[in-house]
Amino acid sequence: MKSALTTALASGVSLLMCAQVVSAQEAGARFSWEGEIELGVESVIDSDVSANKTDDPFVTVEIVGEAALSDNVSLFAGLTLEEMTGPSSGIDDLGLYVHEIGLTFGAAFGDVTVGKFGPVFGAAWDETAGYFGSTLAEDYELTEMIGLGLERELNGAGTLSFAVFFADDTALSESAFFNRGRNDSDTAGGAGNTGRLDNVALSWSHEIGDTRFMLGARHLSAGAGDVSDETGFVGAVGHSLANGLDLYAEAAVFDGFGGTGDDANYLTVNAAYGIGSTTLSGTYARRDIDGAGVTDLVSFGAEREFGNGMTLGGALAWVDDAGTCDTVLGVNLLIPLGG
Repeated sequence: MKSALTTALASGVSLLMCAQVVSAQEAGARFSWEGEIELGVESVIDSDVSANKTDDPFVTVEIVGEAALSDNVSLFAGLTLEEMTGPSSGIDDLGLYVHEIGLTFGAAFGDVTVGKFGPVFGAAWDETAGYFGSTLAEDYELTEMIGLGLERELNGAGTLSFAVFFADDTALSESAFFNRGRNDSDTAGGAGNTGRLDNVALSWSHEIGDTRFMLGARHLSAGAGDVSDETGFVGAVGHSLANGLDLYAEAAVFDGFGGTGDDANYLTVNAAYGIGSTTLSGTYARRDIDGAGVTDLVSFGAEREFGNGMTLGGALAWVDDAGTCDTVLGVNLLIPLGG
């Protein structure tokens, strides 16, 4: 049973969205959108375990749009088309789902977001270069959460982001075409999957010249059947050199990771060097989870952007997952969309 606060939030969002859409229809909303199609294949070309040698072609499409309903309020929404049952399933299980939808509006104390969105915690998936740059760090990315977020500029001292949320358990957690099923917070479990606004994330980011910093913390309450709440901390630093070299490092630590009794530690170190329209990159990443062992990943890759905006990339990775060693090749083509 959801709390009264959660029900009130959902009702308030619905009423505000309806009112603003009517207002936008009267005034004429200003709309912008962008997106990306990714076509690729990931192949385990060598492994200690012969069954690991697989080829996984994939298609991913992501589109986000924003409509300015007034000078101070915007409606946003995002759609994702991707595989629903994981790697090595080919493209027979493509599902389309809403990964974000809601309202943002300016207030005296900062910018407020209400709806379904991704609370800020870490940034490796945006900051790292190369096909495998954020492969391990994506384990702790917060996505598809319903709640309330606040972002406030600190008068030259950086940006503070705060959110209260829970994992989406509405009809929006399902997908069209291949249905991944609806999330049930009463039975599914998982840290943060509580159906209540009892999960929080706090993040601070700042730039000083060519150096950027991020610090963050989060607390995710135990879901159904979990043995522990999760508490996590993340820190990151990046620096861009005048010669075109960009360096980035991010570390995260967790107690009760995913609602289990395990501690988890993550480290991602990434370097990218631009030569004209080509970017060369290298990554070292490490994941250490009590119940799963240690995973080490080393990767080298290259990406080339063409005049039409398309980017062709590829990378080779060596992965040691708790003693099982794989050599993985990833190749992708990114096609930008916009309107």
